[in-house]
Amino acid sequence: MTEQEAVGLFKSLADMTRLQILKTLAAEDMYVERLAERLGLTPPTISFHLKKLESAGAVTSVRSQYYTMYSLCRDVFTARIIDIIAEKSGEADIQAERDAQYRQKVIDSFFEYGKLKSIPAQRKKERIILEEIVRSFEFDRIYTEREVNIVIADFHDDFCTLRRDLISERLMERQNGEYRRVKE
Repeated sequence: MTEQEAVGLFKSLADMTRLQILKTLAAEDMYVERLAERLGLTPPTISFHLKKLESAGAVTSVRSQYYTMYSLCRDVFTARIIDIIAEKSGEADIQAERDAQYRQKVIDSFFEYGKLKSIPAQRKKERIILEEIVRSFEFDRIYTEREVNIVIADFHDDFCTLRRDLISERLMERQNGEYRRVKE
């Protein structure tokens, strides 16, 4: 289900009359006049709501002699909401671009000539800074604490805080005094 289809479906479900129509159609297929009698509404009102539901893909119609029979599209309602939300968005590229711009803005604000001016107070900004620093370490290489301190000291004098934060953010791991960059 695309984002547009999901929006249409959710909009169509945001009405009590349409929900009552769907509940009735879940029990059995019906035509407009019978739905109107059962729900105590006029046929034009039922027709109006059925058109909205049909355009959202919630119901289908089949012409049968003099009447149009409406039935529930059960497969639409078997989709899990989490699957709809998790589907790739058309906005994903735009969001990724905004994230990249924000990331660059943070880096530009806190780094000057390759040196860290100050450690950010906000955790999100500090994470970006730490991700930038950890790029100086190679994967699959074991570092001593002294080597880690030397690399971090190239960025900022408070290498102890930055080293601890790299470990707490799981960008690096420490075992028996040996440090290793964590694979993402």
